[in-house]
Amino acid sequence: MNTPNRAKPTSRREFLKLSGRMAASAALVAGIGPRMHAAEGGPIKLALVGCGGRGTGAVADAFTATGGPVKLYAMADLFEDRLQSSLKNLNEAYADKIDVPPERRFVGFDAYKKAIDCLSPGDVAILATHAAFRPMHFEYAASKGVNVFAEKSFATDAPAARRWLKAAELSEQKGLKVGVGFMWRHSQARQETIRRIHDGAIGDVHTLRIYRVHGPVQCPPLPKDTNELAFQLRYPNSFTWVSSGFYIDWHCHNIDVACWTKGAWPVSAQGMGGRCFEEAGSQFDHYTVEYTFADGTKLFTFSRHMHGCWETYADYAHGSKGSAVLMATLGEPRPKIYKGHHQTPENLLWEFAGRDPNPYVVEWQRLLDAIRQDRPHNEARRAGEADIAALMGRMATHSGQFITWDQAMNSQFQFVADIDRMTFDTPAPIHVGPNGLYAPPQPGITKEY
Repeated sequence: MNTPNRAKPTSRREFLKLSGRMAASAALVAGIGPRMHAAEGGPIKLALVGCGGRGTGAVADAFTATGGPVKLYAMADLFEDRLQSSLKNLNEAYADKIDVPPERRFVGFDAYKKAIDCLSPGDVAILATHAAFRPMHFEYAASKGVNVFAEKSFATDAPAARRWLKAAELSEQKGLKVGVGFMWRHSQARQETIRRIHDGAIGDVHTLRIYRVHGPVQCPPLPKDTNELAFQLRYPNSFTWVSSGFYIDWHCHNIDVACWTKGAWPVSAQGMGGRCFEEAGSQFDHYTVEYTFADGTKLFTFSRHMHGCWETYADYAHGSKGSAVLMATLGEPRPKIYKGHHQTPENLLWEFAGRDPNPYVVEWQRLLDAIRQDRPHNEARRAGEADIAALMGRMATHSGQFITWDQAMNSQFQFVADIDRMTFDTPAPIHVGPNGLYAPPQPGITKEY
């Protein structure tokens, strides 16, 4: 695979609290590469599709990058209140960069088309809705010839992933610039660590371990007389059909970094999981997956979201000559390389010096510089392949089966066959049970492959 080139899920997107840090990071980012101005000198316009925390935070990150003017020009969301909240927050922090009059604010299932249609070549559509809609939105943006920044995750099932990859191919053919939400690929600390590993610092990599274990996804009871589809769309991380489930939506970062470290995608997966608490919605609240690479080496992933348990958010690599910390904490990776597998001070060989420039801003800097300089920059294909790797682990865990890459890639299982025609009158894809709970997967019975 070609490389190298985003603990709490809201930490990025509480952008108003972090605006001071972002401003400080801009000075660091400015030294990373040349700042190229658009030939016309005009602003790059943004259309925000999906006005939740991720999308709002992505706009703030774009504004923090340097090199030329950027304007938020159109907005779209399924829900009016979410659009208005995003607009209010962004106006409070970046009023001079906002140009979204009422006629460029769109609500509903077709709002994404109207917002993207406001853009011109050279502008950027920010795709930040739930993963269920990401391939459809990317396909439309690519067909219109506009650049894209797409948040993770990218697809909820294999047919959707294939649709994403087909749109990726179209975007490549058109020479579009596409950034994706795998900001850790733009982390200097991780880049330097993985470069050293690829150069043999820990020998042949044979085992990788990645952990995301912290508090739970919260799914409240379905209120009486509530539109069930709208309810599920309001609580996406509790419903696999909407967000792909937290194993993919949250853990795909770590899976991508582990595969980057190994330099390959896994060829098979088997996993185990379950639901201990009712608040997990339609999914498990813990997942453990064993991935196998073509040479037989292993990647172990651990994802648990419960109160009162040991918590960590960290990634590790082990090789024939030593081991590495790829990420020590979400806030600051602090990677290190050790001789042997006891990661103690006396075995330390190397550690990354200084602070890692804010990768959320760096990824935007790279994208905007590529647009202004007209340099190749397209991360879409790799994002789709990483999504397949994550899907393979979820399929194995939910079904209880041994799943190969080819099975995952070619699966015909689909949560929603006609997502393009969905409206608020569409029946919800799943329904709450008589006990007021959504049924979890049943390994040995559930099929997602």
